Amino acid sequence: MAALRFRIAMSLDGYGAGPSQSRENPLGIGGERLHDWVFPLAAWRAPHGLEGGEVNASTAVVEELLDNVGATIMGRNMFGGHPGPWDAKEPWNGWWGHNPPFHHPVFVLTRFPRPPLTLDGGTTFTFVTEGIQAALAAARTAARGQDVALAGGANAAQQYLNAGLVDEMVLHLVPILLGGGEAVFKGVTDLHGLQLVHTVAAPGVTHLKFARHA
Repeated sequence: MAALRFRIAMSLDGYGAGPSQSRENPLGIGGERLHDWVFPLAAWRAPHGLEGGEVNASTAVVEELLDNVGATIMGRNMFGGHPGPWDAKEPWNGWWGHNPPFHHPVFVLTRFPRPPLTLDGGTTFTFVTEGIQAALAAARTAARGQDVALAGGANAAQQYLNAGLVDEMVLHLVPILLGGGEAVFKGVTDLHGLQLVHTVAAPGVTHLKFARHA
C-alpha cells in the first residue's frame, strides 16, 4: 500500500508557522525564515520553474522527498485563502500561481464543498469534505501505486498522526525561535511506532527522518 509521508519545517520551539497568520502573511510573523535553507537549492528551484541554485547536504533530502510521490494531501490553511465558505465571486486558487510545483493531484481537507480546480502543469486540487480517511483513500487511488505526501499544515498533520496513519515523517528543524504560532505537535501524544532512523546536518537546518521499523 502507498505510504503516507509527512514533512514539515519546524522551529526549535516547535512551530510550523509564526504568529498572526493571514492571507497576506501565510507563514505568520517570522515564519518564512523556516524555509530559508530550501529556497536557494537547485532541487527546490527546478520544480518551481527556476534555473540554477545550490547543491549541499540538503539536496539529497529534498530529492528523496520528491521521489515516488504521486499525490499530496494538505489542510485548508495550507491551501490558503480565508476561513469559512469559499468566495463564489473571487475563489482563492492557492499560493502558487497558475503553475503550482506539485504536478500531480492534490487533495485539500475542508469543511466547505468546492468543485475541483485544475491548473497548469498537471496539478488538480480536489476539495474533500468527508475527513482524513476519505482524503487518504482518494489520494492513494490517484497516486497509482506511488506514495502520498502529507504537506501540512499542522492541524492536518495532527489529525493523521493521532490516527496512526503516517508511515514516514521528516522534520526540517531550523535553529530559530518563533515564540508562538502554529504548534506542529499540539495535542499529539503518540507517534504510533514512528522512530528516528536518519539525521542529516545541513546549512541552516537539521533533517530528522522517522519511520516504522519493518
